[in-house]
Amino acid sequence: MSHRTKVRLRRGWTTGACATAATKAALARLWGGAFPKEVTITLPRGETPTFAVTHTKVDAAWAEAGILKDAGDDPDVTHGAMIIARVTASNGGVVFGAGEGVGTVTKHGLPIPPGEPAINPVPRQMIQQVIEECATEYGKETDVSVTISIPGGKDLARKTWNPRLGIEGGLSILGTTGIVKPFSCAAWIASIHRGIDVARASGLVHVAGCTGSTSEKTVQALHGLSDHAMIDMGDFVGGTLKYIRKHPVPRLTIGGGIGKITKLAQGAMDLHSSRSQVDFERLAAEFGVPSAASANTALHAFELIGPEMAQRVSAAARESALRSLRGAGIQVDVVVVDRSGQILARSG
Repeated sequence: MSHRTKVRLRRGWTTGACATAATKAALARLWGGAFPKEVTITLPRGETPTFAVTHTKVDAAWAEAGILKDAGDDPDVTHGAMIIARVTASNGGVVFGAGEGVGTVTKHGLPIPPGEPAINPVPRQMIQQVIEECATEYGKETDVSVTISIPGGKDLARKTWNPRLGIEGGLSILGTTGIVKPFSCAAWIASIHRGIDVARASGLVHVAGCTGSTSEKTVQALHGLSDHAMIDMGDFVGGTLKYIRKHPVPRLTIGGGIGKITKLAQGAMDLHSSRSQVDFERLAAEFGVPSAASANTALHAFELIGPEMAQRVSAAARESALRSLRGAGIQVDVVVVDRSGQILARSG
């Protein structure tokens, strides 16, 4: 008998939580005269994590502290990044600034208006709460300018959605709970939603959701779409269709390889290999090619069945998408590509 050990994945902390902790540490120096070795903050759901202060710097008018981001066991691009908060007196109220490696919003449709630092609403609330707590503790007014920076953040941002969403110059300070759950789909789905929001706010009438970079390049070139029209859908076709049904764009193109589009054609809404599989027996029966029942992959089945499979799969995938959109009035077309980016079939 084999025994399988279930490994509990370690959770981590968002950039918003780290920025809040860094702000608290910097205020302790600015108002209290000394940097603490560690700080404890309260997250939106009541958790009280403690962070080690790993960077400090001070001048006559300001103090800054840094927290090394630990994303736990999540493959987060910002894992190991230094999140730094510099605090100084402001002319009134709390003022946020984008330092090195933190982006600035340039497009409508995001939770923060254009021209503002890319520090999302919940992190702003967390930082403001910490400022109020520290002001009470040290007997100060809450007139504070907080500049958040992430050294190297501009390069890291190229690996994120930020350039496409119109966030220029660096990363965003994110998080709604303060906690990063390992391998959570939530962040990706949220990025899909923001991508659609930005496209709508920009007045775009045609967007594309693709399963990978190869299909994305092909579809973008085929339709002459801008970067802001390209939704990094990945495996989450169901999440994309659900959101765009409630927040419609006149035209949607879905692009992908033969395997993932076959899954969509067969009704799957999550195209990840661990969560849906191609029904090869169904393909064999549908096309009258018995050998396809024992195919190893959808590409193998395509080689056995021939080009007709790609065309019928693209048409069935389109119908599957239209069923999910349920009369939203959105035009849909589907593009199937091979691994080199050549178009195998189109429908719609």
